[in-house]
Amino acid sequence: MTHWLIAPVVLPAMLAPFIVLAARYHIGIQRVFSMTGVLMLVAISAGLAWATADGTIMLYQLGDWAAPFGIVVVGDRLSTMMILLTTVLALFVLIYAISSGWDDRGRHFHALFQFQLMGILGAFLTGDLFNLFVFFEVLLIASYGLMIHAGGTVRLRAGVQYVLFNLIGSTLFLFALGALYAETGTLNMADLANRVTLISADETVGIRVAAVLLLLVFAIKAALVPLHFWLPSSYAEAPAPVAALFAIMTKVGAYAIIRVYTLIFPPDLAITAGLHDTWLLPAALVSLAVGMVGVLAAKRFDRLVAFSIIGSMGMVLLSIALLSPEGIAAALYYIVHSTFAGAALFLIVDLVRSGRANLALTAQAPVAGATLTASLFFVAAIAMAGLPPLSGFLGKLLVLDAAFDSDLMVWIWAVVLGSSLISVVGFARAGSVLFWKAQSVAPSADADPVTPPATMSYVAIGGLVTLLALHTIFAGHMHGYTTATAAQLFSPEPYITTVVDTPGKLSDGKTEDH
Repeated sequence: MTHWLIAPVVLPAMLAPFIVLAARYHIGIQRVFSMTGVLMLVAISAGLAWATADGTIMLYQLGDWAAPFGIVVVGDRLSTMMILLTTVLALFVLIYAISSGWDDRGRHFHALFQFQLMGILGAFLTGDLFNLFVFFEVLLIASYGLMIHAGGTVRLRAGVQYVLFNLIGSTLFLFALGALYAETGTLNMADLANRVTLISADETVGIRVAAVLLLLVFAIKAALVPLHFWLPSSYAEAPAPVAALFAIMTKVGAYAIIRVYTLIFPPDLAITAGLHDTWLLPAALVSLAVGMVGVLAAKRFDRLVAFSIIGSMGMVLLSIALLSPEGIAAALYYIVHSTFAGAALFLIVDLVRSGRANLALTAQAPVAGATLTASLFFVAAIAMAGLPPLSGFLGKLLVLDAAFDSDLMVWIWAVVLGSSLISVVGFARAGSVLFWKAQSVAPSADADPVTPPATMSYVAIGGLVTLLALHTIFAGHMHGYTTATAAQLFSPEPYITTVVDTPGKLSDGKTEDH
């Protein structure tokens, strides 16, 4: 049992209170410790991803208590890929937050940032549904603090809306956990996978209710239409680095759907058969369409990017809803792409905001550093819209290929291709208004001089764009990895055996005998 597996949760959990207690009034010290912590998380996550790349499943038993009696942390291909994606994103977001001064516009940014990472990384690593709920609440509390960072009435209103919607999800989550525990007597995911199959056909009402409630909860987290109302205002009004970090937040919901509906409620399980293609797939298609129509109809740049996140989540959930190895592999590839593309766009929104009177999509005087900002927007917009040659185009091809065997293949192809065209028009319109038509508008004589963004701000966004390029160049290797990950998910026996059959202390304090 390696202790490195628990480090991504413990390190930010220890670093956050240290920053509050020892460096509350010293922003320079906060920046040093926060950046050091994130760099360490990147290194640890990379090491864990490397260790599990060959199919190894890592297990950490807290207090050496065996599952299902104790709390376990599990690392496989999927979970380590997601924590590596999160920590790499956090690194570039933190660089931008420090270089732009966003971290000094309110209190406790770095402590909340670390707590946020703790919640996200814990959600990806936990092997227990109740602890998944706990980590959901940790990241919810931290994300609310980050969302209202630097204050403002509009931001506070959006934050309250965000919390209310997610509290509804938390309530439903508790109901689902209660139903599951009443039916099976356990909440350990590996143990649940064994016990659910043993329930007789005439006693499955509770399990069916729990499965539907869990899907609703994860759909709220993933901003699936019609449960997406909290996202546009929340993401648009959040500080730019916070919105960029939130690009991974919706992926937590997608991850939970993948984990639960391949491990606990697999496609061949009769009691939940049809749940994914009857409900999830049509909702994902609507989400994709609504998101991209929102991109076209948006009147503000920040809301345009927020709706593009909804559309990208529709694409991810569409692929997940196919619930096939090919669909999951395509979804994982697209998750990496949309996370980096969405984060880059939110940071570009902040660059535009710093040089204009507002973010309305109307012709105004050119922004400071317009050439470089426009270039970054051009690349990020191409990626998010799914135009060749970047990874968004390749990801959509993978999704379309995975949909060949679906009964809704015609609808999937029509919605994906149609929404892609709409998003191209929407992003092209925004780019022309922000950067091209601006050249014909003379700056106001009484306008305050605008300070160009810091060089490191461009470095942070350029790093995300570079990762998109690398995701394209090494698409074959990445798809090979996601294909192997999907194969591991659809053959859960090693996961279950590792978690449930690993020796450890039982409730009587004795060592389990195998």
